[in-house]
Amino acid sequence: MDQKGYKVAIVGASGEVGRSLIQTLERYPIPVASLRLLASKRSAGKTLMFKGQSLVIEELNKDSFEGIDLAFFSAGGDVSLEYAPIAVNSGAVVIDNTSAFRMDPNIPLVVPEVNAHVLSKDTRLIANPNCSTIQLVVALKPLVEVYGIESVNVSTYQAISGAGAKALYEYDQELIDPSYEPQILPARSDQRYYQMAHNVIPQIDVFMPNGYTKEELKMINETHKILDDDTIKVNATCVRVPVRYGHSVATTVKLKKAVENKDQVIQLFKESEGVIVRDDIHHQEYPMPAYIAHCDEVFVGRIRKDLDEENVIHFWVVADNILKGAALNSVQIAYYMHRQGLLGD
Repeated sequence: MDQKGYKVAIVGASGEVGRSLIQTLERYPIPVASLRLLASKRSAGKTLMFKGQSLVIEELNKDSFEGIDLAFFSAGGDVSLEYAPIAVNSGAVVIDNTSAFRMDPNIPLVVPEVNAHVLSKDTRLIANPNCSTIQLVVALKPLVEVYGIESVNVSTYQAISGAGAKALYEYDQELIDPSYEPQILPARSDQRYYQMAHNVIPQIDVFMPNGYTKEELKMINETHKILDDDTIKVNATCVRVPVRYGHSVATTVKLKKAVENKDQVIQLFKESEGVIVRDDIHHQEYPMPAYIAHCDEVFVGRIRKDLDEENVIHFWVVADNILKGAALNSVQIAYYMHRQGLLGD
């Protein structure tokens, strides 16, 4: 870092998350001396704005990280596997938004409100978790600390933007033209595709031999790693719904201690970093994707005790999947490292 700030690079700058990274860096108090926008040859030459300045997107290559202090990756796992080590070897701290390194035991998987303590001056490569996992663990963190958790069972309602800009475009086309032939969802590596408009698809990513999708296993395994507790039983069903932005997660948690009343849990959430409680059933107030888009926080509502079991609670979690689920969480990691003196020489 020079006196003016960090030299920053964004890989995948032209994508949904890349553009959000640019916007988030504009408003976050991280000193940026320069910003290099990187993407594939297809996007090279296009321009994007950063703090009133027009920046040209450059084609990603092995020399792209010379002099870079901090690099954000959001261009797919294969790109990260090839270029993230090059960026690290060039002297940059890398924060990766793909699944390429998440389950590597030597690479921290970080949500700042939950486990920022795993970061150190020696940390050069950090993995950003799956979008749904991020909002889930932010809500679980206070429950772990006060009650302990035996099990977590979730059903997700995930926005189309989680599948990328092309999926959003396809959704718009389906709304305009009912005869439009879908080509993206539920998973690009499968042979069958289904319309998203007026539909709900109980599949995100490809199916694994055990009958779970890769997305569901991501949530299970990443929750264990972030909370540093493999004994918590986690189960997930991940569903794509016709919503543009904002993932929702219906959550059932079995605690190690009984809860006297739901007000205790509500107060606990209210005191938690990065959480906003929206829970007023008398006025029909609860979190909804349409009303939390472009918000930084994780919203929690519909909080209630189980009718039969004293140590089981249910609640509803909503967050902007492009912001807290991706770009914002990455920038928050960088900001934490900046404040702790973990970035730069």
